[in-house]
Formats: sequence, C-alpha cells, structure tokens
Amino acid sequence: MSSIADRLKNVSISASAAMTQRARELAAKGIKVVSLSSGEPDFATPVHAIEAAHAAALGGDTKYPPMDGTLALKTAISRKFKRDNNLDYDASQIIVSGGGKQVIFNAMLATCNPGDEIVIPTPSWVSYADIVKFAGGVPVAVPCFEKSGFKLRAEDLEAAITPRTKWLLLNFPNNPTGAACSRAEMAAIAEVMLRHPNVWILTDDIYEHLVYDDFEFCTIAEVEPRLHERVLTMNGVSKAYAMTGWRLGFCASGSKELIGAISNVNGQNSGGISTVVQAAAIAALNGPQDLLKERAAIYQERRDFVVDRLSGIDGLRCHKPEGAFYVYPNMASLIGKTTKGGRKIGSDVDFVMALVDEHHVATVQGAAYGMSPYFRISYATSMEMLREGCARIAQFCDEMR
Repeated sequence: MSSIADRLKNVSISASAAMTQRARELAAKGIKVVSLSSGEPDFATPVHAIEAAHAAALGGDTKYPPMDGTLALKTAISRKFKRDNNLDYDASQIIVSGGGKQVIFNAMLATCNPGDEIVIPTPSWVSYADIVKFAGGVPVAVPCFEKSGFKLRAEDLEAAITPRTKWLLLNFPNNPTGAACSRAEMAAIAEVMLRHPNVWILTDDIYEHLVYDDFEFCTIAEVEPRLHERVLTMNGVSKAYAMTGWRLGFCASGSKELIGAISNVNGQNSGGISTVVQAAAIAALNGPQDLLKERAAIYQERRDFVVDRLSGIDGLRCHKPEGAFYVYPNMASLIGKTTKGGRKIGSDVDFVMALVDEHHVATVQGAAYGMSPYFRISYATSMEMLREGCARIAQFCDEMR
C-alpha cells in the first residue's frame, strides 16, 4: 500500500521548475547555459523596501503576525487597489498570503467540492490546473488560440460554463503568452459572467504593471462593478517590484463570506507572513512608483528584440504580446525535422529538450501550459543573455534537416 495520498496522483511537478533545474545541472558540469525558462525579474528589490524590512527587524517587529496581514499592510493594499484599479476594499475584505500561489490554493480549498468545474483559459500557468485537482475540482480548459491573440473569446467562455462550474480563472496579462485583454474584450467576458450569477471569478493580476505600447491594463471588477461581490482580485509584489523571494501575495473580494472562508483556510496552512516581509511590502506599495514604468520600458525593449529576432528564424512564428515578460513562439514548421545531434522533433517537448541538451538554452514546452506546438521564452533577463540565447536558437533551427 502506497504511503502517498491519492490527491497527489494527478498533480505534476512544474515544467518551468523542472527545466530550470535541468539548466542548473548542466551549469554544475561547467556548461554555459542560457536560461530563458524562469519567470523571475532580474532587477533588484527596491532599496527602500529592503531598508523598511531592516528597520522593522531592528525595531523588534519580529513576533507572530496577524494571520491575514497587518492593518498597516492591508491599508497599503487598499490604497493600491484604489490608486491602480479604482476598486474600493476595506481591511476586512483583504487577505495577505505567502505569495500569489497560496492565494489561489486557499481559494480553491475553501470553495471546491469534488467534481466542481473551474474554467481556465488556456494556455495557462502550469500550477492552475494542478491546484484545482488538489482541491478536488475539475479543470476545464478553454483554448485561446493564436489567431485570436491568445485571448479568451466570449462565445468560447459561454460554451464552457455548465451547472457544475464554480469558478472562472482569469490571467491577463497572461503567463505564458503575454496576451492582455483590452477594456472592450474584458467587458465582453464580464457580460457572459453576468448571465451566470453562481460562478465565482478569480483574476490573477500579478503582471498588471508589465504592459507595453501604451496598452492600458484593466481588471474585471473595475470594468464591471456589478461583479464586485463575485470577484476575487489577486495580486502581489513579486513581478512588479522584483520581490519573488519575499513571498507575499494578497487578494480582496466584495464578498465577506468568500473572504471568511479563505481566511479560515489561510489560518490552517499558515502562521501568517513574516513581519519584516510585510514591512517591505508596505514600503514597496506606498513608496515611489516611478520604477514600475521605468522597468516596463526596459522589458518592452527586450520584448521587441526577442520578437524581431525569433520572427527572422526559419521554422518559427512569434506573436507580439501586450504584456508580462514572455513570448510564446509557434514551432509547428519544425515538427518532423531532425537536429544536427540526430534527434527527431516530434513535438514541442522534443524541441525544448533537444535545445537544452544540444545548444544549452533552457525554455519550456507549450504542452506544459496546455497548448502545442509552442514553447515559452522568458525575457526577464539581460539583453546579453537574450542575444546569446536567440543566436543559439537560430543556429539550432538552421541546422535542422
């Protein structure tokens, strides 16, 4: 008899984490690997956030924290929602957790019964479906095709909703495609959801500040205030403020019943977030915001370089995304070819594994995100690494026969 719980049978290891680990293994052998697999900003945490954490520790703010976040942090989050999204939440409607992933995990555990369906526009972040399965729910993938800009179409959403649907899970700007919804596109999604009053909506807005070409971010509770009671708006400090290792996410909802249920789960699987981390997050949210646009401008320059470079490679087609820091090239034309090292390319999985083994560039297969034949590249790294990585990808593709 296995000692491992049945709930883990259908939960897989993150493909992006696995590829990052593969890159580390090669690097440990002395091989120079260009890692384009990790969605982690290469910028430093803002100095004022670090200083705030240091001051909190020196000042003795090192005791057990409130389970759902300090009042000072909740107040900063409330201001952030009003400033950036024109959403009104008070402290009782906000929960702080150990990263955005824990927010999603807690929400699913708090609401899902066996067989409940969660609609997930796909391609989607690798963890969404696994978290849903862990909670006993059933992920329902709704394909968002390249010809539609990898965006969720209202008619496809309508067709996916059934009497068993519990949640719609939105993530725009999107991981892995970088697609973002305009206000009109989000309004069309909201119109569908108004017709289904028993379905909750979770919006993962972690890439909110990473949009380009004067694109204006919007979130569904802002676009359609009539959904305010049914939306769980999630965000954090990891991507925008380059604070991935600090592990702090937060969420808010107009439904105190939902917030109460999530808080109950939060209290059972966490002792609250480190007080010094909360102090750093307060400083980030309340401090100067100019760095957000400055860094977005750098990401845009990187995006433009990568899209242009990949689009010039025979066998690849690269859609230009509106946000996040990923591109999602189509490699369908390379299926059936053989690499210089003698490996037959039958899928995007074959492609990324041959690429890392033969030319030492780490990317992630589109199959991990629910749509093939694509692969994901993160441009959250230096231009030097991007130039080297794209050059190696070009050589890898050019050598195929």
